[in-house]
Amino acid sequence: MKTSDFDYELPPELIAQEPAAERDGCRLLVMDRATGALEDRVFRDIAEYLRPGDLLVANETRVMPARLLGAKRGTGGAAEVFLLRPHGTPTDNHSACWEVLVRPGKRLKPGTGAVVDFADADGNVALSAEIVDWARPAHDEDPHDGAQRGERVARLTTQLPSLDEALHAVGHTPLPPYIKGYAGDEELYQTVYSRRESSAAAPTAGLHFTPQLIDRLKDNGVRWETVELEVGLDTFRIVDEDDPEQHAIHTEFYTVPQRTVDAVAETRRRGGRVVAVGTTSVRSLESAWDVQADGGAGALRARDREATSLYILPGYRFHVVDALVTNFHVPKSTLMMLVSAFSSRENVMAAYRHAIDERYRLLSFGDAMFLR
Repeated sequence: MKTSDFDYELPPELIAQEPAAERDGCRLLVMDRATGALEDRVFRDIAEYLRPGDLLVANETRVMPARLLGAKRGTGGAAEVFLLRPHGTPTDNHSACWEVLVRPGKRLKPGTGAVVDFADADGNVALSAEIVDWARPAHDEDPHDGAQRGERVARLTTQLPSLDEALHAVGHTPLPPYIKGYAGDEELYQTVYSRRESSAAAPTAGLHFTPQLIDRLKDNGVRWETVELEVGLDTFRIVDEDDPEQHAIHTEFYTVPQRTVDAVAETRRRGGRVVAVGTTSVRSLESAWDVQADGGAGALRARDREATSLYILPGYRFHVVDALVTNFHVPKSTLMMLVSAFSSRENVMAAYRHAIDERYRLLSFGDAMFLR
């Protein structure tokens, strides 16, 4: 197995630069995961492929206003700070440390006293970020990995009643780097069922669902439950190594509540399918599988913001997920490998060739696939 096995030519003109006019009106490529047989449909038609007793599990995380555009204190030079994840425990509502990416990196180094100020719509400084240290890696990453990627620790401070208020006064919803110049409603990069702001990127497979479609599915006897996985920017990284097994996948935090565990168990008892909405839901559910439970038979366990670096490659045995709703992914990404593991590399690459031939819209704002 080589990383190049998961490569394909991505036509730039097919990278969707804005969402579909109707969330559930985008195109849906339905694939039989066993045979590779394809059908071209519209997303709302997914109701025809879901049976009473099936369970949809979606990632309910919400994208933070993580992109901060400001000016370096003292020089007034333009600067950007991108929030990645909290660093340590906040001491009060007015100050907290975050792991961040910055631009320009050469002028915002730790130990130089660099501070960036961010103004609200009235021109008043609502938030400041002091660059205080290099970010340390997660427990399973190379000790120098954070510094090599340019990640830093910034101390955020505000005079407003809370950091949350300050972030919403100055922050912007980040979009993937391949979406250029989108000036539409940022709420369209949030799922309609999103809750707690904890991600730097959206779980995009869920963008196609509307409240009306969810209600219709529930009326048809399809159950709906959620997990939470805090999506990081590393989700966009491609695999650089020739051998994908040599790639060190990023670590993210996930939660699988007991109600979802119970719903999966009930679905199994009734002969229904567990349908993951997006690869982040797959990673959450499969990470929560305890192989040692029930005398080695394994069982799904509730998790509360635990770390996962689960790397799903072809050959992986899925324990929880039976079907998958997903978008089209970047070439040579870990997400391409995960989807290929759910069917086969040959089936998935053939589906991508079909989608490109039929001019599907690709990536985060693009069309969807249903692997059943």
